[in-house]
Amino acid sequence: MRWGTAAVVAAAAVGAAVLVVGRRASERMVRPVTAVQESGPVQVRALAAGRVTFTRGPASLRPGRWAVEWADGGHAVVEEVLHADEQGVTRRLVRADRGTLVPGTEVRFTPRVHLGDPTEALGLAFADTTADGELGALPAWRLDGKRGTWVILVHGPGDDRRQTLPVLPVLDRLGLPALAVTYRGDRGAPASPDGLSHFGETEWRDIEAAVRLALDSGAGKVILYGWSVGATIVLQTMARSAWSHAVRGLILDSPVLDLPASARRDAARAGFQGVAAELGALAAEGRTGVDLADFGRIADGTDLRVPTLLLHSPEDRIAPFGAAEKLAAARRDVVSLQPFPGADHATLWNTAPDRYTELLRRWLTPLL
Repeated sequence: MRWGTAAVVAAAAVGAAVLVVGRRASERMVRPVTAVQESGPVQVRALAAGRVTFTRGPASLRPGRWAVEWADGGHAVVEEVLHADEQGVTRRLVRADRGTLVPGTEVRFTPRVHLGDPTEALGLAFADTTADGELGALPAWRLDGKRGTWVILVHGPGDDRRQTLPVLPVLDRLGLPALAVTYRGDRGAPASPDGLSHFGETEWRDIEAAVRLALDSGAGKVILYGWSVGATIVLQTMARSAWSHAVRGLILDSPVLDLPASARRDAARAGFQGVAAELGALAAEGRTGVDLADFGRIADGTDLRVPTLLLHSPEDRIAPFGAAEKLAAARRDVVSLQPFPGADHATLWNTAPDRYTELLRRWLTPLL
């Protein structure tokens, strides 16, 4: 009896340990705090008119347009690499918004190029409004335009409406009204009842509320545009909403289409490897109650009926590019896949802002 009791106790202890590891490994995926990807510290070596030289490294060599941030709220924006050698990397300095850069300053590269609201960041007029969600009021930025088709912008988890700022100028030039929306769990929006992200299985109802707001405000059709899990929420809305007939098109930036693989990758980035990462993926599924079979149907594009622009990076470290290729191959009739080599998850605009903007312009124009 003593041996049997000991075995039961040991098994229970192992089971408890497995649950603890799985829960910890899944925490970032189901309860995102911030999704802004920061590099490790990079040092400023020198400054000159319109340029700044950093220590050499993967972050300072990234192509495209990036913010650099430093202690006490410092924020500046840099663009293309002008010169690089073993001594350092010189980039064009676009502007310094806050603080003062001096040689020796340690900075981190981040994708958050724009700060504030659409007026503060871009000089675009907007109004604060709210959508009437099932859990309560959902704050949104509303930008007017002359077209009858509205664009509803859905940021990724752990981020906020500022993620949508880089694409607002092209929408404004095309005359497209826009709603940059929030959903359950966002600051200022109602909390999710269990405090967890559900990868679109509940959040889609909040985007449906934004669709209703647009239609009630005069929209004839809407285009749904999302980043990361925000793009996944867009797909869930298209598949589930009674108002999906009003959707004219979808834009998906770095969508999470293979939930178990993304959960494993996210756990690995948090330091959980091998079996621990697998346990994190299982825990994310179990804690949120996601129906993987139904999720797979949505990710395969079975319910897609409208033109869909799919923007993704082969080097995405969260959402596997293979899942995007699978969706594009299965639905060649409606899906246009545009790869962004060298970009990380949901930083496609930063890596190639001019190409990204031109793709949007060319894809949206026939839908006006």
